[in-house]
Amino acid sequence: MKLYPIFASLSQRAVLVVGGGAVAERKVAALLEAQAQVTVNAGMLTPQLQRWARQGRIAHRPDPFQESWLERVWLVVAATSDREMNVLVATLAELRRIFVNVVDDAALSSFHVPAVIDRAPLTIAISSGGEAPMLARLLRERLETLLDHSLGGLAALMARLRERIRIRLPDLAARRGFYESLLAGPVAALLRQGRPDQAQAVAEHALSTTPMTKAGSVVLVGAGPGDPGLLTLRALRALNEADVILHDRLVGAGVLALARRDAERVEVGKQAGRHHTTQDGIHALLLEHARAGRRVVRLKGGDPFVFGRGGEELKFLRANDIPYEVVPGITAAVACAAYAGVPLTHRDHAQSVRFVTAHCQASRDTLDWAALAQERQTLAVYMGVDALGTLQARLLGHGRARTTPFALIENGSRADQRVVVGVLGNLTERAAAHAVRSPALLILGEVAALAPSLAWFGAPPLGASLHELRVGTPAVPKTSGLAAGDGLLEAIHRLAC
Repeated sequence: MKLYPIFASLSQRAVLVVGGGAVAERKVAALLEAQAQVTVNAGMLTPQLQRWARQGRIAHRPDPFQESWLERVWLVVAATSDREMNVLVATLAELRRIFVNVVDDAALSSFHVPAVIDRAPLTIAISSGGEAPMLARLLRERLETLLDHSLGGLAALMARLRERIRIRLPDLAARRGFYESLLAGPVAALLRQGRPDQAQAVAEHALSTTPMTKAGSVVLVGAGPGDPGLLTLRALRALNEADVILHDRLVGAGVLALARRDAERVEVGKQAGRHHTTQDGIHALLLEHARAGRRVVRLKGGDPFVFGRGGEELKFLRANDIPYEVVPGITAAVACAAYAGVPLTHRDHAQSVRFVTAHCQASRDTLDWAALAQERQTLAVYMGVDALGTLQARLLGHGRARTTPFALIENGSRADQRVVVGVLGNLTERAAAHAVRSPALLILGEVAALAPSLAWFGAPPLGASLHELRVGTPAVPKTSGLAAGDGLLEAIHRLAC
């Protein structure tokens, strides 16, 4: 069950806590911090609860629980050691549509109390949906060490200036930029140094001198191959500062989820044979949003400058005087090979690696097939799923050995990654047998033979038989544990030694 996060205002609102032990005491303490009007129903109270009752900070009802006590409360907490009582309280609260928290019973609870990091007025809450409270507490402890206590003062300063900022900077992009300068500039530093008056003065001066409108800009960001964990820190920052994100079709939901929630997302994906948005159309969108003063992130799978047409887009932006920057990403060949356990180079077997694209006939016709067919190198072929037959025929025709190992990596670095291995002679057969689909990257060369033994991520490689015979060679009796014609096995053995 996924919870809807919410911060409730309980100031001067009635809350009933059923139970008077140590757990109830912790719940009451948090409720009092929120200035709730707390009533505790229990025959016996902890010493602290007794003190609060004597001080008039809480009301105490020692009598057995009565349903009528639910009539005017906003929340109920059941914190007794009696499960039947907890079930009764939860059931009656549910009938009255009152949110109830039953301690240590997620199934009975309609709301959960998170682990809290308090930097008042800034509050950070962490919830595991009641399933793993110790994990939530561990994360809270770690975040406590990362979040400076001056953040509370910064939040209060921003609250005091909020209305003046809104009036002075009606343009949303300019307003957001000013807020970010407060977070990262000298104001935050002064608050960390315990100088709130100076911080206030610097913030007010900055507000009076900040331009009322903000110029637009574009950031070309490499999203990597799919795993959100492979984003760079600079890419993450750009996503959190973006007003508009123009993203490729293959950029995963996990990556987009890291962007600002209110950023406009526009898919401008292109797929072989089906261009949803032309390159000219992408240029027009970049220009439109940047000239409207927005910060645009052009989010590309892999790296913008490796078969990503990033150079074309920069040339267009430069011609139209649009400020830009580039955030490199981990290109698919590097990431997919790593996640498949395949080194792209090997000092004894592959002294070079070539990145090749074969997504259209024109690109295939311009390739130097004789050079690509040479041994002791690795080919990383992008966008080649629809051209495997041509690749196989051309390479074989120019002398590449039929026993050259390959690894086809589908959805590399993602949870549904698949790796299909074999040798060049059965490339198309293997791809068809396992229904390999785009996005998939082909790695061809002696190093691909290591995939079955070095695989570490996802399911084991498909087709990885250590006794696969060299294509076209009949089986012969094994000697010394190896078949004389074992092409894939022989390659693995040579590299392993």
